[in-house]
Amino acid sequence: MNLQHLKYFDVLAREQHYTRSSKLLNVTQPSLSNAISSLEAELGVPLFEKKGRNVVLTKPGVIFHDYVSKTLAMLDTGIETVTKINKGSGYISFAFLPILGTRYAPRFASGFIKANPEKEIEFDFHTSAGITREIIEGIKSMKYDIGICSYLPDEPTIEFIPVANQELVVITPLDHPLAQFDEIYLEQTQPFPQIGFSKNSGLRSIIDSAFKRNNCTYNIVYEVTVDQVIAGLVSQGFGMAVVPDMGVLESLPLKKIRLKNLNWERYFYLVTNKEAYLTPVVTNFKEYVLANSDPQETIY
Repeated sequence: MNLQHLKYFDVLAREQHYTRSSKLLNVTQPSLSNAISSLEAELGVPLFEKKGRNVVLTKPGVIFHDYVSKTLAMLDTGIETVTKINKGSGYISFAFLPILGTRYAPRFASGFIKANPEKEIEFDFHTSAGITREIIEGIKSMKYDIGICSYLPDEPTIEFIPVANQELVVITPLDHPLAQFDEIYLEQTQPFPQIGFSKNSGLRSIIDSAFKRNNCTYNIVYEVTVDQVIAGLVSQGFGMAVVPDMGVLESLPLKKIRLKNLNWERYFYLVTNKEAYLTPVVTNFKEYVLANSDPQETIY
């Protein structure tokens, strides 16, 4: 049994006439007859019976044709879908940090769709866990096609390309001793308990490195994964923190303090799996993001 024989069977079942069917299939009538005989021999049942000059399906033939027609329809859909994918249409599983979900990531997704009106493009957005480690693991397992997150060391299979950055700032409760200042040095934060990022956050290594580069340390009393949650805790007096500058800080009762002489920023990276096949639509989206991004663009 082969695909060609199934297609022959499907056409004959619909036309119920060997001559018409052979013309539609562009094959000789003996070739068509041999194909049907081969199917019947393999299945062990007659598929057609004569009715005057025509042929009609037997009861087993009706049952078999139902399966064959559905199978061929699914196959045609698959061929059509893969052809569209090859031409740049298709599905993109896009993961990014929640802080990028207000404007930054949607801007690229919307712009890419508008730039390709002739293609069928569908996005599946992921911000579930909200941490870089989860995004990287999803990229490695091919759960996600592409992502934007922080950098993680020791990930040789992941390609990290910087696309934007955030400035680091200090935030304190309004009644904190440092709240009187608009700018401070990082070392001025050392005497005070801080809310830090948990170790599975991509920001933890960034802020640890910032303190190390400035030859100082910090005392973490709480560890939290999400930067917006840290800002909420600071606003309620649980401690101070070093966080990326972000829009939510303006809406909370806390003091934002700029850091003097801190030549350190949090970069966001476009990430893909070096070892995975990227469909044309994912490759095109990656190229679109890189062509329309600037690593020096500051996100708030």
